[in-house]
Amino acid sequence: MYQHLSETAKEVLKLAEEIARRDRLDYVGTEHVLLGIMEHGLGLGAQVLQNAGITLELLQESIQQLTRSGSDDTWVLGRLPGSPHFKQVIANAIEEAELVRQKKVGTEYLLLGLLRETDCVAEKTLRRAGLTLSQARQEVARLQGRPQ
Repeated sequence: MYQHLSETAKEVLKLAEEIARRDRLDYVGTEHVLLGIMEHGLGLGAQVLQNAGITLELLQESIQQLTRSGSDDTWVLGRLPGSPHFKQVIANAIEEAELVRQKKVGTEYLLLGLLRETDCVAEKTLRRAGLTLSQARQEVARLQGRPQ
């Protein structure tokens, strides 16, 4: 599954694990992937977020509010277990890239994968921030110079 990821996307997933560890959590959730995209800052995923006026501080605040109520069951991913939504986000990202005939999954497709995974912390956070899947797809296409 990870052979489809670009180097930047792999770096974001490593950063997501570091963020989870930094927060003293024993799992990697969709919220960590979202924060990883933003903290990394170099991929199109971060650019889409920035262009939508979404800041790291806004994401952190919203995530903190959403995660106070507890966490989901987890499944194992490498060293830290991932949330139940984590694996599906990666699958969603691969599908998003394949829809536009991209061979590598960059951070923009991770972002789209997060938006497709309903009822997870990252999707709820992005919805609260006003970013929809449709808007993000349009912005990715624009940034890539593809027809919308």
